[in-house]
Amino acid sequence: MLTCEICGEEILLEEDMKTHLFLCHLENDLHCPLRTLSGVDNAGLYFHIKSAHSGEQQIIQDPTRHPCGSALSDRTKASRSEAKESQTCQSLRAVDQAGRLTSNFASAVNTEHKYSSPGDYANSTAASKTQFAEISDQNNVNVLKDELHQAQPLSAEKLFSCPMCPLVFSCDFLLQEHVELHLLGQHSGERSFQCPMCSAVYSNSFCLQEHVELHFDHELSRDQSGSPHSDLMLAKVLQHKEELKRKQEEAQLERQEFKKLQRQFGLDGRGGYRRQMERSMERAVASGHLAPVDFYLKKADMMESLASGVDDGSSRTQGVIRALRDYYQTECRDSVHVWLAVDTDHYSSSAGDKGWGCGYRNFQMLLSSLHRIDAYSSVLQEKTIPSIPRVQRMIEEAWKEGLDPQGASHFSKRLQRTQAWIGGTEIYVLLTSLGISARIIDFHQPTGSKNTHPHLFDWVKQYFCQSSKSSSLSPRLILTHLPPLYLQHQGHSRTVVGLEQRKNGSLCLLLLDPGSSSSDTRKLLSRETCLTAVQFVRKFPRNLKHKQYQLIAVQGVLSPEEKQIRIFNSRTLSAERTP
Repeated sequence: MLTCEICGEEILLEEDMKTHLFLCHLENDLHCPLRTLSGVDNAGLYFHIKSAHSGEQQIIQDPTRHPCGSALSDRTKASRSEAKESQTCQSLRAVDQAGRLTSNFASAVNTEHKYSSPGDYANSTAASKTQFAEISDQNNVNVLKDELHQAQPLSAEKLFSCPMCPLVFSCDFLLQEHVELHLLGQHSGERSFQCPMCSAVYSNSFCLQEHVELHFDHELSRDQSGSPHSDLMLAKVLQHKEELKRKQEEAQLERQEFKKLQRQFGLDGRGGYRRQMERSMERAVASGHLAPVDFYLKKADMMESLASGVDDGSSRTQGVIRALRDYYQTECRDSVHVWLAVDTDHYSSSAGDKGWGCGYRNFQMLLSSLHRIDAYSSVLQEKTIPSIPRVQRMIEEAWKEGLDPQGASHFSKRLQRTQAWIGGTEIYVLLTSLGISARIIDFHQPTGSKNTHPHLFDWVKQYFCQSSKSSSLSPRLILTHLPPLYLQHQGHSRTVVGLEQRKNGSLCLLLLDPGSSSSDTRKLLSRETCLTAVQFVRKFPRNLKHKQYQLIAVQGVLSPEEKQIRIFNSRTLSAERTP
């Protein structure tokens, strides 16, 4: 049961309530949408508009001359025309063109009756005709004229409020269209549609679409130079925001990847050898594995070693080649030939370079072998093994001579006090700066089944077989006077100190790994543990399955002129590719 809020009458259905509101309250309380006149019937409202608003008649008759008329969409005009032709034909014959606004309002109200009750619609139409006929009554005319003389002039800033909702318009033409949309809606209990730009609610999407178009058309009529509500402008703004967001995400991802690479290659500012050694000893003291007194003693030794630039030898293991010679003489009987490099010391990573110092340790191994070869020892001015910070300083000095400018720019010409990894090209730069000739050989792809590199093993065999100065202790054991080879692959490097050829023809490399601790390497020196320890030195093709490998081979001494040529050619450093 519904109750009228005006008179208190109780009505059962919603449609009957709408009919009641129109007949009992709205029809008898018409007011001029252009002025403040109210409380008259249709005939009085007609005369009022014709007399007081004769200037607005031409605007209403010709909507294209109205300030808001050009903003109507074709669909809105077509809808209004159809409603007028089908629903207000009787009123248009009775009312003249000057009362078009009143006719439109009355016909729109009659539309509401049409959807509510066909019988009410006929009664309302007849009543309307009767009221229009009474306009000839002179007494009503005189009363209306007196009221018109007392009415205030229309202000340019006047606002027009909708009689059916709280909306207020600054244009009477928009008010007329809005009222027509109210009355054209289908009140059939369907879900409501709310305008996204104001508080208006409609019962179907068609009315909502027409209403929203009025919003945009009215804004465009006021500013033809472009509007933020324009679809094209909105699309451009959204596209710009998406592109800006995408660029920001790409830049952030690039920064994250760059930081990962910096951390991976030790260029993230965590400090170098000294800082890492100090942190390691501090953790040992905190965990109770190192006494405070020993901490200060070790720190003093480290500072002395760093000041002198000479490695303290704490990670060095001597006699490795001699231990391998003894093993192959007495134990290993399934080998046909074994080639060994000149005596080489093993240097393992320490607490100060763990995780990044393999390249420096392999250079120390190679340098220890060069000191034992007369042809190279005469060129090397320093007869000691430099510490890792000293090796970093040597590489920086080589860059200053002009060697490998591209590699120097990769490290920003700075290695000291960093944990930067070095590879084969940095070893080549070091050897060239010391006046030693070296070659870079790239094995850029697997040449065997299951991603193996048989060409790498064949090349190493040819390298050790070329030695003219060698001594054979037995038909199968050959001690060469060649320095070892520097072997580099992704993420790690090792030193090749020999080659073994087995009875079935397979080859096996003998590698010293700086990742092996000094205690594990010293097991080679004992007969009891040598058999087990040598298994970590022997590497077959199935053990080397990285995609690419690189060898650095020492092949003589450079003259001053050859050294300058090497420095000049290193501007574009190239390697020998095999195959």
